[in-house]
Amino acid sequence: MDNSGKEKEATALMAEAEKKVKSSQSFFGALFGGSSKLEEACDIYVRAANMYKMAKNWCAAGNAFSQAARLHLQMQSKHDAATNFIDAGNAFKKADPQEAINCLNRAIEIYTDMGRFTIAAKHHITIAEIYETELVDIDKAIAHYEQAADYYKGEESTSSANKCLLKVATYAAQLEQYPKAIEIYEQVGTHAMDSTLLKYSAKDHFFKAALCHFCVDMLNAKLAVQKYEEMFPAFSDSRECKLLKKLLDAYEEQNVDAYTDSVKEYDTISRLDQWLTTMLLRIKKTIQDDESDLR
Repeated sequence: MDNSGKEKEATALMAEAEKKVKSSQSFFGALFGGSSKLEEACDIYVRAANMYKMAKNWCAAGNAFSQAARLHLQMQSKHDAATNFIDAGNAFKKADPQEAINCLNRAIEIYTDMGRFTIAAKHHITIAEIYETELVDIDKAIAHYEQAADYYKGEESTSSANKCLLKVATYAAQLEQYPKAIEIYEQVGTHAMDSTLLKYSAKDHFFKAALCHFCVDMLNAKLAVQKYEEMFPAFSDSRECKLLKKLLDAYEEQNVDAYTDSVKEYDTISRLDQWLTTMLLRIKKTIQDDESDLR
């Protein structure tokens, strides 16, 4: 497939669209159907953007979609403008993550202005993911997940809100913001235990909350485990709860070997993910530090 041909075609279309825009601004152009010329220019910009996409020139595609979006705003076609800003964002995502975020933010402004909060939330998640993977700015990723959760809650989409909040909790715990993580895990766990469909996942949320407590203070963790057992009796029989109790005993005895063995035994049946491994190692380190203090 000859991509340079597509690119030339796209460049010609851009010039054509610009010409339409200019003629719509002239006195006679405005007099004789200026807005229809702008509509035609929008369509041509979109055609050019799609040509650039075929040629894999993502920045040029993003730019063409942005031009169409701005013209739609000029003509008060908010919905079309937002759609074009999203298209621009998706194109820029492949070449210029920061510009992708700028376009998605423009679309979000339009959607919130129109009261379309569920769509706005979805695009906040996209921005959060760009911050996570491309720009590696975890604080900003957290802020966008929180904003998405807020909008979902306002629209009564609790399960979508909770998915975003769990992302926030994962990062908050990694950044040692334990109270924030605990609050989310307890809130989501409590919501899950009251739902027949989600009941099974409640133990995982309480397990993670207890580990966050443990990172702060052993006594806190002990009280938290008791509280979760009272709130959710099924938690007592879970492997997660049994592991927590073994770890608490090992901590009280300052027995690193017993702690390590309990973790290994759990890991043979339920594989530990990166997050759990990090938390369990942090707790283990506090036992080792306490041991060396006693020597």
